[in-house]
Amino acid sequence: MMNEMIQYLSAVWELSLEAAPWLLLGLIIGGLFKSLVPQAFLQRHLTRPGMSSVIKAAVLGMPLPLCSCGVIPAAMGLRQAGASKPATSSFLVATPETGVDSISVTYAMMGPVMAIIRPVAALISAIVTGLLVLLFGDDQTQTVASRSDNNCCAADEKPNDIKPAQSWFEKARSGVWYALTDLYQSILKWLIVGILLAALIEAFVPHDWLIQWGDSWVVMILMLFVGIPMYVCATGSTPIAASFLMAGISPGAVLVFLLAGPATNMATLGVIRDHMGSRTMWLYLAGIISCALLLGLLVNVFFSGTQISISTEHAHNILPGWVEVLSVLVLLLLALLPFWPSKQPTTTGCCGSKES
Repeated sequence: MMNEMIQYLSAVWELSLEAAPWLLLGLIIGGLFKSLVPQAFLQRHLTRPGMSSVIKAAVLGMPLPLCSCGVIPAAMGLRQAGASKPATSSFLVATPETGVDSISVTYAMMGPVMAIIRPVAALISAIVTGLLVLLFGDDQTQTVASRSDNNCCAADEKPNDIKPAQSWFEKARSGVWYALTDLYQSILKWLIVGILLAALIEAFVPHDWLIQWGDSWVVMILMLFVGIPMYVCATGSTPIAASFLMAGISPGAVLVFLLAGPATNMATLGVIRDHMGSRTMWLYLAGIISCALLLGLLVNVFFSGTQISISTEHAHNILPGWVEVLSVLVLLLLALLPFWPSKQPTTTGCCGSKES
C-alpha cells in the first residue's frame, strides 16, 4: 500500500512539473490579452449582422482567458451592446473552448500536434455554431435587457462611477494580476481534479486497457455525455483529457471532450435560452455536438493515416528543472493567496465583479 501511494504521489508531482511553467506563462499572456484588448473594439466589430461578425467573434474570443462562467456576462454584455445572436453564439463557443493558457498546457501535456488541433477545432466549431444560428435562428437586431439573476455573477456598475484613465503599463499589470489571482482561482478546482485523475490513471491503469474502444463512436458519445453537463474550463479539462489519452482513448474522442466540456454546461444553456431564445439554445447545442463528433472522427482518420503520434510526456525535460520547481511553488503560493490573513484580496470570482 505504501509503495502504491508513493507511486501515485510521484505521478502527481511529475505531472505538476510538466504543466506548471506552461500554465503560468499562459495565464500571464491571457491576462495581457484581457486587459489590452479594448471592450469597445470587440463591440464595434461584433455588432454588424452577417457572416463577418460570426468569424470576428470566433477569432476575437479565442485568446481571451475566460472560463465557462466568466464568458457568460462578457457575451451578454456584447449582446446588450448590439451584437447579433449569431456573433454572440460564436463568441460563447470560441472563448471557453480555448485560450492562450489552455493552449500552453495542452502543449505541455499532449504535445504540439494537439496544441494546434485544439484551437483550430474550436475556431471551426464556433464559426459553424454561429452560422447555424444565422441561417436557422430568429435573430433580432435590437439589444436585450440584462437579467443579472441569470448570470453566474452580476456586474453592478453605477453610471456615476468614473474610473481614471490607466496607462498601458497599469492595464498590463492589472490584467496579469487578474489572471494570476481571480482567473487562476476560478480554474483551480478543475486543475487539481484533472491532475489527480491523470496521475491516478498514469500510475495504476494499463495504457492499453481502453484501446479496444479507443476509436469507436461509443467512446465519442460517452465523452459528450461526460462533457456537456460538466462545468470545466478549457485549462482544467486539459489534464483530464491527457488522462484519457494515457488510458488509451483515441485523440478524436479526447477532442470531443475538449470541445463539449468547456463550451456547454447547464448555466450557459440556461442563460442562452433566457436571453436569446430556446431556438438559439438548441442550435447552439446542435452546433457544438455535430462539430465535436465530426472533428473527432476527422482527427482519428488523420492520426490513423499518418505516422504522427501524440506524446503525453512531450514537454518534460525541455525546461530546466529549477524552472519547473519554481513554477510549481509560485502556483502553490497563488493558490493559498486568498487564505493569507495579512492580506485578504478582493476577488472577482469568475466574472470580474468584485466581492467583499
